[in-house]
Amino acid sequence: MTLHAASREALGLAEERLGEVLADAGADAATVGDELLSVVDLLDREIGLRRAVSDASTTPEARTQLVRRLFDGKLSEPALKVLDAVAGSRWSSPRELTDGLEELGRSALLTSAEKTGNVDTVESQLFQVARIVAGAPELEAALSDLAGPADAKRTLVRGLFADKVDVVTETLVEQVVRRAKGRGVGVGLDKLVKLAAERRERSVAYVTSANALTDEQTAQLGAKLNDIYGRQIALHVEVDPRLGGGLVVRVGDEVIDGSAAGQLAALRRRLARA
Repeated sequence: MTLHAASREALGLAEERLGEVLADAGADAATVGDELLSVVDLLDREIGLRRAVSDASTTPEARTQLVRRLFDGKLSEPALKVLDAVAGSRWSSPRELTDGLEELGRSALLTSAEKTGNVDTVESQLFQVARIVAGAPELEAALSDLAGPADAKRTLVRGLFADKVDVVTETLVEQVVRRAKGRGVGVGLDKLVKLAAERRERSVAYVTSANALTDEQTAQLGAKLNDIYGRQIALHVEVDPRLGGGLVVRVGDEVIDGSAAGQLAALRRRLARA
């Protein structure tokens, strides 16, 4: 998510408020996350309301009063406090306000997974869902279809993953599908994997191996990557015999290609330049 300067500042203030709200023992992080994402859905549908909540020509007090009139009694007080911070700040555009609110909803849901000790499970499940979607082009096309009814997409997601994944995982996946807007569900799912990993101050290494790795090999690779990057690295491993041997490791935009296929391609490039 790319935000302009004003929106970055607004999101930072809202994140601080969210942290304060969720630090209260009485706040249910999962409920807050669900409620914030429900507001995202409403703002996506109601462009006039989206503009009113982000209208910099009105006072912050007027915008927060608008939010209170709309949602008081319909959302929990913790969620309303976060919305107060969102509406009371200056955003670069209505769309960036909605994107920032989505970020807050996701953060609250991942916080709930942390509190229940399920964030590892959620991260792993998001990765698996992302790989399932990436491996099924027709499924990704259906989920990313701009003309596809939101309810039909939600039903498809629930049919595929309901009762098979954590409720936080399912909610996050549904939100990505609802807001894909032709950008591709796969990209959104990969971002969720990174967000879940970052909750534990880690980065994600996507590892493709010609053969299944043993537990010892996985541990050794993890330790080596931790040393290289100076931080904890989450490993997600896939097997692809087409590599012929070795590994391909992708961390962010950096790719370490130690596969037989990659080495052969490199040799061919060198020979072509000779």
